[in-house]
Amino acid sequence: MELTWAVRGFEILLGWSLLLQTLEYLRLPSMDKLTQWPVLSQEIPARPAWLKTTLDQLFQPQPYTAWLCLRAVLAIALMLGQVGLAGATLLFVMALLLLLRWRGAFNGGSDFMTLVGISGLLLSHLVATFTDASLGWQAGFGYISLQTVSSYFVSGWVKLLRPEWRSGRALTVFLDTGVYGPLAHNSIYRNRMVALLCSWAFTLWEGLFPLALLDVRLAVLWCAVAALFHFLVFWFLGLNRFFWAWISSFPALIYCASLTPQLLPF
Repeated sequence: MELTWAVRGFEILLGWSLLLQTLEYLRLPSMDKLTQWPVLSQEIPARPAWLKTTLDQLFQPQPYTAWLCLRAVLAIALMLGQVGLAGATLLFVMALLLLLRWRGAFNGGSDFMTLVGISGLLLSHLVATFTDASLGWQAGFGYISLQTVSSYFVSGWVKLLRPEWRSGRALTVFLDTGVYGPLAHNSIYRNRMVALLCSWAFTLWEGLFPLALLDVRLAVLWCAVAALFHFLVFWFLGLNRFFWAWISSFPALIYCASLTPQLLPF
């Protein structure tokens, strides 16, 4: 996979993911009083005083809306390939602020995966500042790929250690809590054999994800299954952030897999 195409695919997908997340954030303040900053800020330590004062100012309704709008503009600029070191730094700082705003994460792993993408973007531009753009993107993509592969690998082997996943029971429990849950009494996913096969298929696929780095064809296959997996998660559980957060990492992963034959000694 050519580096230029990988960079463009990554920028477009990450930018789109950030834009969708930002639009969601802009809607949230009027939806749930429990998520208002005066409530959540009670968990912020009183010392150092300057930190709490700064956060209180940044998360006031008007400043908060203003820098979220700036984040949306940067996301669009990223999709157009117009974000450099300064823009990547701003996106990184905003990602950290949002983690503070929502007490660590608003939407679980997808927020941390988004931070991985932004960190890789920042790393790419930082390295490029001292070397060249090609080496910078290789460094950023290497970081993103290792984090992406690790996320699937750990998830798969944790499932393997859990008896409810090995038996297939966990799959039915998760789907019962989905957007359209609970499952109908005659749903195919209540069939013990179907649930067992699905659980083992996804568990093994996740646990063997490091194989994707061995060859670009394996990377494309593993990423295609991942896209299907995350689409099903979105369809049944409504977690759209998970879909775009992980999909945006795939150009980096496929590009790194295309370099593997050059790195092997045989």
